[in-house]
Amino acid sequence: MGRSARVRSRCGLGTAMCIVTGLLSAANTIPGEAASPAAEAIAWPEAVPPGAAADPLFTKPYIDIDEWRDAPVRHRYVHGGFTGTDMRFSFYFPPKEKYEGRFFEYVTPVPDSENLAQKDTRDGGGNIGFAVNHGGYYIETNGGGASANSGPAYATDPTIGAYRANAAAAQFSRVVAARMYGGKRPFGYIWGGSGGAYRTVGSIENTAGIWDGAVPFVMGSAMATPYNFTAPLYAYRVLGDKLPGIIDAFDVGGTGDPYKGLDAEQRSALREILDFGYPLPELRALARGYVGAFPVLYPGMLAADPTYFTDFWTKPGYEGFDPPKSLRDARIQQKAKVVRLIMAADANRLGITLKPQMGQARGTAELAWQALLGPGGSELPVAIELDAVPQRDFGSAADLKVNSGAAAGALLRLQRVDGKIVVLQSNDPAVLAQLAAGDEVQIDNSNWLAAQTYHRHQVPTPDFYTWNQYRGPDGKPLGPQRPKLLGPQFAIGAAGAVPTGRIGAKVILVENLSDTAAWPWGADWYRTKVGEHLGAKAGDAFRVWFTEHAEHGGQGSAELVTFTGVLQQALLDVSAWVEKGIAPAPSTAYSIKDGQVIVPPTAAARLGIQPVVALQANGALRAEVATGKPVTLTAEARLPQGTGRIVGGEWDFEGKGSFSDPAVLEFRKDGSAAVSVTHAFAVPGTYFVGLRVTAQREAEVGSPYGRIMNLGRVRVVVK
Repeated sequence: MGRSARVRSRCGLGTAMCIVTGLLSAANTIPGEAASPAAEAIAWPEAVPPGAAADPLFTKPYIDIDEWRDAPVRHRYVHGGFTGTDMRFSFYFPPKEKYEGRFFEYVTPVPDSENLAQKDTRDGGGNIGFAVNHGGYYIETNGGGASANSGPAYATDPTIGAYRANAAAAQFSRVVAARMYGGKRPFGYIWGGSGGAYRTVGSIENTAGIWDGAVPFVMGSAMATPYNFTAPLYAYRVLGDKLPGIIDAFDVGGTGDPYKGLDAEQRSALREILDFGYPLPELRALARGYVGAFPVLYPGMLAADPTYFTDFWTKPGYEGFDPPKSLRDARIQQKAKVVRLIMAADANRLGITLKPQMGQARGTAELAWQALLGPGGSELPVAIELDAVPQRDFGSAADLKVNSGAAAGALLRLQRVDGKIVVLQSNDPAVLAQLAAGDEVQIDNSNWLAAQTYHRHQVPTPDFYTWNQYRGPDGKPLGPQRPKLLGPQFAIGAAGAVPTGRIGAKVILVENLSDTAAWPWGADWYRTKVGEHLGAKAGDAFRVWFTEHAEHGGQGSAELVTFTGVLQQALLDVSAWVEKGIAPAPSTAYSIKDGQVIVPPTAAARLGIQPVVALQANGALRAEVATGKPVTLTAEARLPQGTGRIVGGEWDFEGKGSFSDPAVLEFRKDGSAAVSVTHAFAVPGTYFVGLRVTAQREAEVGSPYGRIMNLGRVRVVVK
């Protein structure tokens, strides 16, 4: 889940929106009947259920759509908002015969669209189908709208976008549900990933009586941002072309010595990034040049601590003051002249397309520039042609300084360089309008290089233990420190407050062991905070489940599995915990060693809910065979006790992530499964054979929900 933040078009705003009388009928509308439009709309009289506290910002709810829909599953769709705000919500109610008195509310990483679920085409109907088929209605909102991040009504209060807007929707949904179904107060469950995990935690720590359970997922510590994105840039720069060899060494069947062949600086860089908590398996992403959210975070760093970027190069104690050769060689300060400005229409004709980053608007190819630059975007340059560019690849990791002309002194953000054409990122339109042919500019990556070691000058309290490598024997930081820690400020922006662990609901935190953005040790940090708050009773309200071979965004590959099923099962288990007192599976067993989260090799010892796959080739993790000679692949898949059974598996013999060959499994009474097969390779090479297995609870077998995956891999060298 962990998905990149997206800004989508919102429904039209109005100042006097009302509701349809079909929903207000004194005799509750019977599910199955169409809600008829009102001849004259009237205002909704209630914002919150009787006895509940009202938020003074969200007191006048309205409904502008109330209708039955058949896709993705049969449900009653209710859309509305709160008068005087940009807040919009969508409720998806099941037919009365399917309703069991609960709701599931998903929160996005940043305020987004209230219509996201309608675009989900996954089997089973995505989040709407999951909620409806499990006795609940589904809630999604725009988190307060664009003005929840800016604007006079919101700018000084991050709690609005963090949790207040979503809380108002949850409260009002109970009023609507009471009119539809009658009965008791619905139980409520909230979940969200990445920035949405912070917002989920902010919701349950800073409200009462709204949500009964929560499933935050892929959440970092309160010091994750921006450092989880700056530190990898340094490791990538120093390790460079050594990364493939490092990855091969730690991968299954490798030598196990990723430090072999590295010089002193490279060894230090690898040790630093791993001790800092970057997950070892995802050095694969680093090798692909992964930068994550840094381009989006970078302007905030510049605004929050502008003097750092000059101090880095000019003051003793900073790496840039007396830089090592690798840093000197990496610095680019290329001056050039602007040959011509390229406007949006010209860019489209030239095939120069906008590639929106995290947090930016998506649109058609023709309208993308306008979405980025606004209605007047067609009159602004979106790219410029220079008479010279650096002769080495630097991606987008640089700025464009304007040295002469009307815009002299400006610092422009780049998206990429195509030949001698520099494609611009979002920048101040007033500055763009001042650019002209003949201006002198400078492609400069000095700030980007300085950002790469910013974390060394942001040493927090000792509970953020991966920073302890930057302390001396006396416990004091080794290098100069900046006057303010940025991490907590970013956390407040997402969660509304720095997470404290003072949870007011049942919580299962889902964290992934191959997460490049929310490093796994962050879950341990939060678990400690919950323990400080609840003490010996923490086990009565909190779990942390680690998912092996899963990444931040949940994409599957030859090395990764999706974790959607884990989230779905966590929501169901939280629901059973709250409503029936059925405690969920124990937390995953783990230890922390040098910043890395280590889990036991067997399901019985590991706990949690994910299956563990033990795969071997000719009885080992590595096999060497002649071309055409069969290799025997054997595997056993086991689950932690009481968490379901293995229901299927697929082979990926070529190691390309296809998993297109069904595995003929031997299913056992205890829920485990085994398989043995021979396979021959016709072409010499190294193959990473994978076996992906899926487990489900008995209640979910045969459904598209709660499909919990893991995989085993072996190396086969064919000569």
